[in-house]
Amino acid sequence: MIISNKDELTEQVVRVMQQTKDARLREILVALVRHLHQFVRDVNLTEEEFRSAAKLIVALGQQTNDSHNEVVLMAGSLGVSSLVCLLNNGDSGNTETNASLLGPFWRLNSPPTKNGGTILRSDTPGPALFMSATVVDKTGAAIEGAEVDVWHSSPVGLYENQDPEQAEMNLRGKFITDREGRFWFRSVLPAGYPIPTTGVVGQLLDAQDRHPFRPAHVHALIFKPGFKTLISQVYVDGTDYLESDVQFGVTHALIGGFVKHDEPHPSERVGTPWYSIDYKFVMEAGEAKLPLAPIK
Repeated sequence: MIISNKDELTEQVVRVMQQTKDARLREILVALVRHLHQFVRDVNLTEEEFRSAAKLIVALGQQTNDSHNEVVLMAGSLGVSSLVCLLNNGDSGNTETNASLLGPFWRLNSPPTKNGGTILRSDTPGPALFMSATVVDKTGAAIEGAEVDVWHSSPVGLYENQDPEQAEMNLRGKFITDREGRFWFRSVLPAGYPIPTTGVVGQLLDAQDRHPFRPAHVHALIFKPGFKTLISQVYVDGTDYLESDVQFGVTHALIGGFVKHDEPHPSERVGTPWYSIDYKFVMEAGEAKLPLAPIK
């Protein structure tokens, strides 16, 4: 095909994309070409800007490794991760949902932990946290036997794979819901933290005078055949950056109801203050499928 002008170019490329055999892939590629070409026209992209953009895309891959995923970090910093999440959950974006971002720090094979146990696997100073939660379906019926992966940052804002002071799999655990759909455990209150800024995402934030912080939260990934895998983050009430999360992940449904206690715990020997939370996760019917782990 010989191209006569810029308008004909787009239509020629679209015709080639339409040869894609898989119907869904064809739909995606045709839309991608139309929107991408229109974007280039809208901003009148220069040749120098194109080369810079290509360099940045290459850098996203180069900066991704077994313990860090710059591509996922960028998707969150542009709001793409949250948009995909909200479009695909809560009755296709029509109702409130517990679903949230997977984030770049989920790992496979968290240690199995009994309900009531602790996910502290090394000395981790900080206010004690006692979390209990119920997993239900859309009718409110308890879901028994769901696998619940839990992970969160330390009180200094680091995940264990980032921090040589923490033991392997510290602040990570896998629970099984009981007949009432409940699971519960002991930990420490997580802190908000800055996302890594040494790569392309850091350049984006610098260009926009944005801070790099995420509000304090606890992650959960809930798996049960017959239900769509629920990926969630539960945010600590009143924590910093709820209104300005660098990853655009906070929704009203995800602010958790963490309670601060200044009196002694009724049964555990912990210092004050300590915190508790009782939260409800609602799963939708669908395919039980685990995502790819961002890190090994």
